[in-house]
Amino acid sequence: MLTTVLRGLAAASLAALPLTVSSPAHAAETLPLAEAVTRLPVDTESRDGYNRDAFRHWNTGDDPADGCSTRNEVLIAEAVEPPTVGPRCRLTGGSWWSYYDQVWVTSASGLDIDHMVPLAESWDSGASAWTPERREAYANDQGAAASLIAVTARSNRSKADQDPSTWLPPATEVHCRYVAEWVATKLRWSLTADEAEVAALDEAAAGCPDQSVTYEPAA
Repeated sequence: MLTTVLRGLAAASLAALPLTVSSPAHAAETLPLAEAVTRLPVDTESRDGYNRDAFRHWNTGDDPADGCSTRNEVLIAEAVEPPTVGPRCRLTGGSWWSYYDQVWVTSASGLDIDHMVPLAESWDSGASAWTPERREAYANDQGAAASLIAVTARSNRSKADQDPSTWLPPATEVHCRYVAEWVATKLRWSLTADEAEVAALDEAAAGCPDQSVTYEPAA
């Protein structure tokens, strides 16, 4: 399927790629990265009331009939070499490319599924006002290739809930791609950015003149 193919290609590529999403309900828009940053609403952030449990995940995924959680559906979709899917969606074998740190991973247990914009950051940026259903949709979003990314547990936990003003992937050659995917995710979900974040994104965009961002608003 298209999303699966795009994820597999993106995982294996070291080049800066535009983010592509597949929801048919809204027209996609493609912008230069620098222009896309200007589309982000600027506002202060607040962590007041945040609880990770406010975002139900992992749910039964895009295909409840397959017996796989969102986590395993993402792992299957992003595998460069497909794993064997056993009873109760147990995954064995397979290989993945963790683009944050340019590492091959050959065990699903060595991977985390990173929310491109972390749950806490999304709360700070507007998700605190959402319904529980919309927060669940966000936390399990497979409608955009970069919303959920399979990466090494080490790189994901290094990132934690930080935005690009304080964290970028350890592999400097993927910074343009990462920033574009961050901006696309925020635009997709109409999330705000604070001043320090926008300053960091502007600086990154200046160094990525050929990077584009393609996004569709979430339903």
